Amino acid sequence: MFTSLSDRLTLTFRNLKRKGSLSESDVNATVRDIRLALLDADVALPVVKQFTGAIRERALGTEVSRALNPAQQVVKIVNEELVGILGGDTRRLNLAKNPPTVIMLAGLQGSGKTTLAGKLGHWLAEQGHTPLLVAADLQRPNAVNQLQIVGERAGLKVFAPERGNVFGHDAALESGEGTRSFGDPVDVAIDGVAEAKARGHDIVIIDTAGRLAVDVDLMRQASDIRLETQADEVLFVIDAMIGQAAVDTAKAFAEGVGITGTVLTKLDGDARGGAALSVATVTGKPIMFASTGEGTTEFELFHPDRMASRILDMGDVLTLIEQAEKAFDAAQTREISRKFMAEEDFTFGDFLEQMAAIKRMGSLKQMLGMMPGMAQMRQQLDSLDEREFDRVEAMVRSMTPAERDHPKIINGSRRARIARGSGVSVSEVNQLLERFGQAQKMMRQMRKTGGMPGMPGMPGGGVGPGKGKGKQAPRKKSKSGNPAKRAAEEKAAAQRQHAARENAMGSAFGGAAGAEEQDLSQLELPQGFEKYLSPGSRQK
Repeated sequence: MFTSLSDRLTLTFRNLKRKGSLSESDVNATVRDIRLALLDADVALPVVKQFTGAIRERALGTEVSRALNPAQQVVKIVNEELVGILGGDTRRLNLAKNPPTVIMLAGLQGSGKTTLAGKLGHWLAEQGHTPLLVAADLQRPNAVNQLQIVGERAGLKVFAPERGNVFGHDAALESGEGTRSFGDPVDVAIDGVAEAKARGHDIVIIDTAGRLAVDVDLMRQASDIRLETQADEVLFVIDAMIGQAAVDTAKAFAEGVGITGTVLTKLDGDARGGAALSVATVTGKPIMFASTGEGTTEFELFHPDRMASRILDMGDVLTLIEQAEKAFDAAQTREISRKFMAEEDFTFGDFLEQMAAIKRMGSLKQMLGMMPGMAQMRQQLDSLDEREFDRVEAMVRSMTPAERDHPKIINGSRRARIARGSGVSVSEVNQLLERFGQAQKMMRQMRKTGGMPGMPGMPGGGVGPGKGKGKQAPRKKSKSGNPAKRAAEEKAAAQRQHAARENAMGSAFGGAAGAEEQDLSQLELPQGFEKYLSPGSRQK
């Protein structure tokens, strides 16, 4: 969603970091680049003016002039202001003191309210609540049926006393049958709250009707449902891909219905994402949730600070950790730890369990995109084929239990059988076994050294193959006694050192010399992460 905006802001800050001190003209140029990036992302003009004005005022003040690193201070200011326009602090649902809590969903037709009702209900059920979905959208054809299907997939109860518009408006007029399927949405909503009280549901989610455009009837109906049910939360569901139109729609619902928060849908799309950066400022109401995909579980609480970090390519490690905690079973994790400490080999069975847990976390591309500095590797991420993991899983599942636990018994005939069973070539099976054997060796080395073998700066990294306890490091090659030969060797060594320095300078800012490798010192890493980097990779 924010790929284009993130790339342009990252480029702006990369140019800024080359300067040791900042003049007023440097600040003005940076603010201009930020303004153009936001306008290109379809952010509302009033929001752009407010945002860039605040950045310029702070960047020209003593806050930056007295900083040891002015460029980093400007990045910090932009991050704080970006968090501000996204809503500031994380806003959670206000639950009623006397259940049930009534949550009403409002928005235009096609914004994803019905699907979101199922996602929100599933998310609340995971928190220990017992939500009830109420089908109060009786206008859109088959909206009631859709909510029933969504509720069944999410494992939720659905209250649907009316069939709604089953045939469509035109067919109803022609046949005369469709008119009998309509009902009063306000009465359905009131009856839904009463049903929740009788059945012991502590949360009611009301799916209301939308229109193709804002109109008086839509606002009156939504306002009546809110008043009659005494809704605790009115969530405005908005499509994050509609751009500038989001501003007028959000204003109309805020004034006509009285919303308490906003939910963004279709954040996994490739649109510019201006709605997400505009709606909180325009309505004065926070963004509370975000839908990041079509699956029932692809739904998350909206954290403005984490979203700002993603946009500025500083990663979202906290969300990644939370997803991992949900996906990885505690018992399996303890078993892997026990095997590691007991010096037992990692098997293909363990590999399958870990792969299943990673799949439960969601898209691998999205997970890698949450890592700091991954914008510099966007092309590699885009070219990542996640189907490769399905092929690997097929190969592992084509093995017998004995072969998974003892890969060394897999001879030529077994490899041919595995290849036929998984629909791959024998060479692919050979590559998998070779990579797996290398991973086992690496884990054995980690147990011996207490860290990653052969990786400077990592715990245990100073000890690599051939450099363990009781083994001498290889001696340096002695200089030749021939003066002419020695001079030639020294000249070649000097040229190699010069080439290495040139390559490091080129790679620091993504230059031609460093197009293939990125300098870790340019990444926006979490505080305290520097201790894991080798001394040579830090920027002096």
